[in-house]
Amino acid sequence: MLHALSLGLVLYCLWLLLSGYVQALLLSLGAISVIAIVWIAHRMDVIDHEGHPIHLTARAFLYWPWLLAEIVKSNIAVARVIVRRKMPISLTVVEVKATQETELGQVIFANSITLTPGTVTIAVDRDIITVHALTREAAAGVQAGEMDRRVTAMEAHEDPHGRRGVAGPDRGA
Repeated sequence: MLHALSLGLVLYCLWLLLSGYVQALLLSLGAISVIAIVWIAHRMDVIDHEGHPIHLTARAFLYWPWLLAEIVKSNIAVARVIVRRKMPISLTVVEVKATQETELGQVIFANSITLTPGTVTIAVDRDIITVHALTREAAAGVQAGEMDRRVTAMEAHEDPHGRRGVAGPDRGA
């Protein structure tokens, strides 16, 4: 039920932000529309832990500024490569191990790689992500693992013993 309420709140805020209307009639019609959409989604059983991950919200607000900074840095790096007369492009394909425990975490990691200019995720196979990079430096940045660590920290959950962090057979308890 918490996911449905959260989804309704997010949808209504998005509707309000995109429409910009604040007349009572339009606000009520927007609320009715959101209620109908949430009811249909609930009936279709598509509101779940991964479909609307409210458990990531607080940590996502810490991850997004870092990701935006990385996107800006990557934009500058790609612009430098393009502006140079000899264009030092060295197309590279690398495979990196994703340490996230959930598919949602791997999707966030793969999409974050693709969002940073100069790198594109071309395949995800279980916990191996194949990345195409414009330069060796961009490939080395992905292989360094900072983004992987940050996404893993963002998706961290409580283990059965109540401790925070990612626990698993190959990651320690």
